[in-house]
Amino acid sequence: MHHQWLLLATCFWVIFMFMVASKFITLTFKDPDAYSAKQEFLFLTAAPDAGRSLRETHFPEELKLTGKMLPGGRLIQPLVYMQRLELVRNVCRDDTLRNLSHTAVSKFVLDRMFVCDRHKILFCQTPKVGNTQWKKVLIVLNGAFPSIEEIPESVVHDHEKNGLPRLSSFSDAEIQKRLKTYFKFFIVRDPFERLISAFKDKFVHNPRFEPWYRHEIAPGIIRKYRRNRTETRGIQFEDFVRYLGDPNRRRLDLHFGDHVIHWVTYVELCAPCEITYSVIGHHETLEDDAPYILKEAGIDHLVSYPAIPPGITAYNRTKVEHYFLGISKRDVRRLYARFEGDFKLFGYQRPDFLLN
Repeated sequence: MHHQWLLLATCFWVIFMFMVASKFITLTFKDPDAYSAKQEFLFLTAAPDAGRSLRETHFPEELKLTGKMLPGGRLIQPLVYMQRLELVRNVCRDDTLRNLSHTAVSKFVLDRMFVCDRHKILFCQTPKVGNTQWKKVLIVLNGAFPSIEEIPESVVHDHEKNGLPRLSSFSDAEIQKRLKTYFKFFIVRDPFERLISAFKDKFVHNPRFEPWYRHEIAPGIIRKYRRNRTETRGIQFEDFVRYLGDPNRRRLDLHFGDHVIHWVTYVELCAPCEITYSVIGHHETLEDDAPYILKEAGIDHLVSYPAIPPGITAYNRTKVEHYFLGISKRDVRRLYARFEGDFKLFGYQRPDFLLN
């Protein structure tokens, strides 16, 4: 009798183990990438700072490990966007970079932030990083125009006509409410390439016919920063670099007013250490980042980011080398010292090919 009970118990144990094994096999075949995805997540979350333990790496609760499908069947995991936010947090905690990474949330910063109350979105403007197109997206969302194609170019930057309120136009209580609860994003770009774009746009081509850049700002920079006083040409990139790298340029910046937004740091524009952003996009990966931002903001079914011409967002090292050719190492190092916070906060490589 004892042997019969022992045999029966053994049979039940075998059946139970078979059921557990079957369940495991079923789950594995149902989601073959589940385990590898978790392993990849653990590896990437530790990547921003290899010296920190995994337990010290934290992400906001609202950021989930979920994939997003883009047109063409490409799967974009939000891991890279989580890494960008974690990198910003790490750099913000670095006391040695505090002067380069922190700024007050002043009226200057609040003036840079455009509001879409209808969809609870804040967009911080970082000029020379494709902001015109994002403004068009928000103009449509705010209902000023039915589609991006119908927005006249003359209206986009006319803040009396484009229907884009600035965050600074609200009361202190309303500002804090929006900063705490709205979806917030901005776009960055390699800092030196952005400066080249600003120089070309404002001092060389000036397509919007803004004469004050050539007739007021350029002469002011030349008078103070041109080394060869007999040189009569218009402003050169070397003059611009020397001005930007001067720690004592503040008085001149105040004289130039808000026009400096085209070349001040991302830190000064958007206060990334003081404001908790939902997504930080990169100009170099805008083809993927723009759809992701629209999806995360919950507006991808309402509007699309305008088509991006092939290759226009790619980093161009040859162009950077060409513009910095002949500029002294001292001036380039002073320029980097000013923009070092932007390089480190957003993961851009130190341009050793220019500095050494």
